[in-house]
Amino acid sequence: MSDPVISPDTSGAPAADTLAGGRGPRRGRGRTPGRVRGGPPLPLLLPALVGLAFLLLPLLALLVRAPWRSLPEQLAKPEVWQALQLSLFSATAATAVSLVLGVPLAWLLARTEFPGRGLVRALVTLPLVLPPVVGGVALLLALGRNGIVGKLLDSWFGITLPFTTAGVVVAEAFVAMPFLVISVEGTLRAADPRYEEAATTLGASRFTAFRRVTLPLIAPGIAAGSVLAWARALGEFGATITFAGNFPGRTQTMPLAVYLALQSDPDAAIALSLVLLLVSIAVLAGLRDRWMTATS
Repeated sequence: MSDPVISPDTSGAPAADTLAGGRGPRRGRGRTPGRVRGGPPLPLLLPALVGLAFLLLPLLALLVRAPWRSLPEQLAKPEVWQALQLSLFSATAATAVSLVLGVPLAWLLARTEFPGRGLVRALVTLPLVLPPVVGGVALLLALGRNGIVGKLLDSWFGITLPFTTAGVVVAEAFVAMPFLVISVEGTLRAADPRYEEAATTLGASRFTAFRRVTLPLIAPGIAAGSVLAWARALGEFGATITFAGNFPGRTQTMPLAVYLALQSDPDAAIALSLVLLLVSIAVLAGLRDRWMTATS
């Protein structure tokens, strides 16, 4: 007589539920992971509300005190348009420089092993925590007329960067590139490298695999990093005024125009601040699918 065959239980119920009479612990349905039931405790709710008010009150004050009636007149001034056009141009150019230099740097940090990689990553992210004015001083010492590299550019090619529009782009790229590098490196680490390896086994070179396989995979990370870098470049103040100065029509960007107008025409400063606020809101709205819906 053959032994009876015991078929495995495929009902999906845990063994603990069977031993407990079919009444095992049930998982909540329709609940978002990471969220708890019930209201927040008062010791956490009060500081949270104070923190929210601390962040929103200055923005609300800017909207309340804005000269809405004279706003079109304020924004129609020639110096405002000069500052706005220069800011858009320099931020876009700085983002382009960050893309050309930052994407290969992010790939190097994410895909290759070399001695001192951790130190290189720390140095790349240093401008994130470095005071912008210190960054401007460092740029002057490196790229100024008497700087380590700047004197060679001046004597060999006649190129002078400080106090020029190109200097604005350099200063903004210096502070904005780390945002792009961090975003792209994180996306590269999350991407499966086996696709690149498969392309190389089929005869593609490393650069062809990067261009045809890796770039399409990390395109969302590049887009998010580019938006962050562009927004950071648009709002740069300290490094710009230190390295490029504050010359209307040549180096005076929107943040510098706000600072200058605040001393003589507060209504104009508020109008310029509203423009930058709208740009910031637009950037946040463009990244909502990456930051907000991913955690909702």
